[in-house]
Amino acid sequence: MHIIENGNVAAAMGVRLCRARVIAAYPITPQTPLTEKLSEYVDAGEMDAEYIPVESEHSALAVCIAAASAGARVSTATSANGLLYMHEQVQWAAGARLPIVMCVVNRAVGAPWNIWNDQQDSISQRDTGWIQMYCSDHQQIIDTVIKAYWIAEKVSIPIMVCYDGYILSHTYMPFDLPDQARVDAFLPPFKPDYALNPEQPANLNTVTLPDVRLDVHGELAHGYMEIRYLLQEDLRKTLTVAADAEKRFAGIFGRGNDPYIEPYCCDDADYVAVGMGSLTYQMRVSVDALRKEGVKVGVMGIRLYRPFPDEAVARALKGKKGAIVFEKALSYGYEGALMSDLKAALYEHLAGSGHLPLVQNFIAGIGGRDIRTEDLTNMLRAATESRVAKDPVWIGLKL
Repeated sequence: MHIIENGNVAAAMGVRLCRARVIAAYPITPQTPLTEKLSEYVDAGEMDAEYIPVESEHSALAVCIAAASAGARVSTATSANGLLYMHEQVQWAAGARLPIVMCVVNRAVGAPWNIWNDQQDSISQRDTGWIQMYCSDHQQIIDTVIKAYWIAEKVSIPIMVCYDGYILSHTYMPFDLPDQARVDAFLPPFKPDYALNPEQPANLNTVTLPDVRLDVHGELAHGYMEIRYLLQEDLRKTLTVAADAEKRFAGIFGRGNDPYIEPYCCDDADYVAVGMGSLTYQMRVSVDALRKEGVKVGVMGIRLYRPFPDEAVARALKGKKGAIVFEKALSYGYEGALMSDLKAALYEHLAGSGHLPLVQNFIAGIGGRDIRTEDLTNMLRAATESRVAKDPVWIGLKL
């Protein structure tokens, strides 16, 4: 069934279809309408779930951690400083290996206060051990939420489903609303390997010593390093699990794409623009305009950012003259985070080929600064003609 709704409602519908049992929420713009919609579903009896309003974002994720530890499928959402306030619990959820799905509606972080869109909030959490998936339109939002639960529960790692505040969260687009029976076929009931049980009391995530030691049963138990090593290994294995999810989803719903990247006009391109989220769809207009001028460019959206699909990215850029990275965030003191990841992937997989694409970096839309398609087109054109600058170029900067 095709409907027209905003991105927050698309996300809420995805959570409802996945039959989440516990929802913890604290309001923060532009995420608030998402959890408000979930509260409406619960109040109307359309979801068999507990909706728990809390006093802070820190508490919202704490509730999800507790509920997931007890074996419930859970959901929460946040933005900007709310995500930063969760930071301690973000780390805890990953270390505890809990399959929490959290929508991050991307927004700039303070100071100074800013409620508009960029991606600095989720990028600042990239090294916490969470999987991160980025959406470019409403169909991807609802589909990604559904896939995220399946992936998270397969690998026991939490997932952030990220999409641009206002640009996607508050705009209306048509999308297909998946049938509940098909979602149930795709996503079976959550059965954790272990869950807290009052009849069998246990302590979880107590102080862990640096070295391995014997547990209460006299068996050798992992130390902190081993636990973290296994998280890293399972994150890398998630690349395969994400591909399995995409194949399974396509078999049931009749639509599927590359689980890692979303290319547009890349096959014959000499230069490829790379980015994440809705910006990559806007850049398609620039690509079409430049193609009419005879400039062979394409655009590639990164759908799965953590774990980083280095091999897929390098393979897509093999033989290209250049990669032009457009970002709505910055790793302060160096360059865009995606820029660094992309360069590392190219070096790892293409250094021996004798040709590495020239890589350039542009920063755009910080704090909601307008991103004019004409400016994107001009910058992309300039980057295909010569190296614009060694350091990141800020589009729309006025000093």
